[in-house]
Amino acid sequence: MSTRPLSIKQIHKQLTKREISCKELVQGFLSISKEKDGEIHAYLEMDEEGAVKQAEKIDEKIAKGQPMGELAGIPLAIKDNILVEGLRCTAGSKILENYQAPYDATVIQRLRREGAIFLGKTNLDEFAMGSSTENSAFEPTKNPHDLERVPGGSSGGSTAAVAAQMCVAALGSDTGGSIRQPAAFCGTVGFKPTYGAVSRYGLIAMASSLDQIGPIAHTLEDARIVFHAMRGKDQFDATSLDLQATYDGKPEALKIGVPKEYFGEGVDEAVKSSVEKAVREYGKHGATVKEVSLPYTDYGLAVYYIIMPSEVSANLARYDGIRYGASAATSLHPSAVSGLIDVYTKTREAGFGDEVRRRIMLGTHALSSGYYDAYYLKAQKVRTLIKQDFDKVFSKVDVIMTPASPTLPFRFGEKTKDPVSMYLSDVFTVGASLAGLPSIVLPCGWHEVDGKKLPIGLQIIGAQRTDYQLLDIAQMYETF
Repeated sequence: MSTRPLSIKQIHKQLTKREISCKELVQGFLSISKEKDGEIHAYLEMDEEGAVKQAEKIDEKIAKGQPMGELAGIPLAIKDNILVEGLRCTAGSKILENYQAPYDATVIQRLRREGAIFLGKTNLDEFAMGSSTENSAFEPTKNPHDLERVPGGSSGGSTAAVAAQMCVAALGSDTGGSIRQPAAFCGTVGFKPTYGAVSRYGLIAMASSLDQIGPIAHTLEDARIVFHAMRGKDQFDATSLDLQATYDGKPEALKIGVPKEYFGEGVDEAVKSSVEKAVREYGKHGATVKEVSLPYTDYGLAVYYIIMPSEVSANLARYDGIRYGASAATSLHPSAVSGLIDVYTKTREAGFGDEVRRRIMLGTHALSSGYYDAYYLKAQKVRTLIKQDFDKVFSKVDVIMTPASPTLPFRFGEKTKDPVSMYLSDVFTVGASLAGLPSIVLPCGWHEVDGKKLPIGLQIIGAQRTDYQLLDIAQMYETF
């Protein structure tokens, strides 16, 4: 393994030329993961036996001269809220600690069909609720660039695994920024596709109108390859859709919008400076850069934290101790459980962490009689206004560029005592999620703090269904 990460295409070339066997490649990543993960805790479970068996099958196909796709033999890490048949899928929660996935998620089926290899399941905030991976019921994941700082969340395990070169690429899920914010904190590429561009079948639901699976990688090219393999309509997901995979634009024809609301008070100076420098690079190569306004941005966080908990309260009602997962009926002495309602309450009390319970209560209150119109219905109306804001701007520009996070990666414990402070980590990512827009984060700078270089992420947002255009525009930055 080299210091500079090999790309998917480079690894594919080495495999097909038989410069390295797939088994050797996989064993190398497993060895690196064992060496590093004691400190980082990116993985919740490694599937060593399964990964090696997959690799041996790829080697057999190569030996027979069979044609191989670019993802054949590529070691991937999978966020532990995406089902991989036969492996545990905990969603970072005690209530699913021993739950074994009975089938593959659609994205896993599609990647498996391409020959991708799954090294294991990665850590996350419980049920993907968090911005630091500190809410995992098992252990926090650490930022590979500074072990005293968080990797972001909720896809902190997947992003840390990529950043620490414990896999080639990974899958995460993004509801309000859970791929993009950790990508900014760990210095990787993180892509949230258009809502519906990737099937959600087999993803443990958090907020169904917002959840989206996406790739985390070292480069835009790698993210594109993984995305292309798993995108598209799925009969098991009624919200899924097809996309055109063509774009032939050039930097000099590009129009970039820079929303003034994303560069105001509260943005770390180092973050602001690096993002502005990245935008100027596009300008130097002929792009037109103009200031734009998204006036409803200020309401995005409030809207998100009404709609998301409301959907959480509905989706998590299924964890009742009866159908699957942990149950007070089996874990407690029969005399300690007085009836069905007692099974429900004691199961959920023991199985859910503080943040999950907090969001369930917030959502249940917002949906309750007498409050539905005041909170949930009003939030949905403002959500429409936020989407209209973006539509107006995209009638004038091709993409919008903003910081991914207002701050650098923060230290463990710095925000856990104040939930609102933690929620503010999503302030620049929730808008694209509420509007269902594709959004990508890529590294655009580094800032040294206490002797450690910390990454900074540039967020690029596109109009709905312009995912391939967005990937190409983002990839321009890597060539400048």
